[in-house]
Amino acid sequence: MESFTKTKLTTEKQSDLVGATFGSHVSINRSTELTGGYFNAAYDLLLSDGRAMILKIAPTDETDTLSYEHDIMAAEVAAMRLMKSKGTVPVPEVYAYDYSKKMISSEFFFMEKIIGRPYNEIKEELSPQQRSEIEEELGRYSRIINEIQGEHFGLLSTSTQVKGTSWRETFKHLIMDLLEDARRLKVEMPIPLETVEAEIISRLYVMDVVTEPRLVHWDLWDGNVFVREGRIVALIDWERALWGDPLMEYYFRYIENSEHYCRGYGNSFDSPNECARKKLYDLYIDLIYFIECYSRKYDSQGHLKWAHDNLLEGWKRFMD
Repeated sequence: MESFTKTKLTTEKQSDLVGATFGSHVSINRSTELTGGYFNAAYDLLLSDGRAMILKIAPTDETDTLSYEHDIMAAEVAAMRLMKSKGTVPVPEVYAYDYSKKMISSEFFFMEKIIGRPYNEIKEELSPQQRSEIEEELGRYSRIINEIQGEHFGLLSTSTQVKGTSWRETFKHLIMDLLEDARRLKVEMPIPLETVEAEIISRLYVMDVVTEPRLVHWDLWDGNVFVREGRIVALIDWERALWGDPLMEYYFRYIENSEHYCRGYGNSFDSPNECARKKLYDLYIDLIYFIECYSRKYDSQGHLKWAHDNLLEGWKRFMD
């Protein structure tokens, strides 16, 4: 499935970036486009000096993206460098990051190539015991990430104005910006936007218990968990990282509901308030899945139908 947001480069242009970054004596021996992601373009490179690495390229400024996606490559680099400095969670090393947009009209960075496979690609091949061990390990890593405290709530991306001292107001801005994106993109919503907005606002009081900004990866689905020999070797795609409520983490969504993850994390968060917050985060991600179909201009009618039907089902769960 193709996404309109990807900035694809010829091998010649990729080689120009390599030479400018690592020296004119270094070139590309092999380049393979990575197709697993849906926002950035990415290439698996083998360089002439024998090094293997990943080149990741952001959308251009002219690309129509959702509000929360503005400047998120800077957030990804900042989050990975922060976690690398802590040494407590396995993340790829960032070799170089260029945000000048002088060589190309997009930001880009080079990072370490991880030897392993995404968990979603091998999950069905593994025994229940192996899956439980991986998901428990993921829970432990998530807890370590979420224990890092920030100075304010909001996205890590530097250009966003969604920052504040109150999680209630910060989350309200995030989800209302998404609904404004839907209006701007003329999304054919299965539920009236005014109804969605009113129901969300009426429930936001449950956020008042969240008083400490914690680091949240927010996109730790199985495709962003690299595994080798039954162990997690890297957590990738930190671009949506934010300072917020740990209950936003992907494995707390209804989609997963893994007891092994919760055991590793040390909590399943089932109090009435926690369940109410999780329902808001469930709806938020279901809204994103549908609205981003319009900004990314996905070419798959099957995916659009899935996102539409998934939002309707999510709305029913939210209103129960």
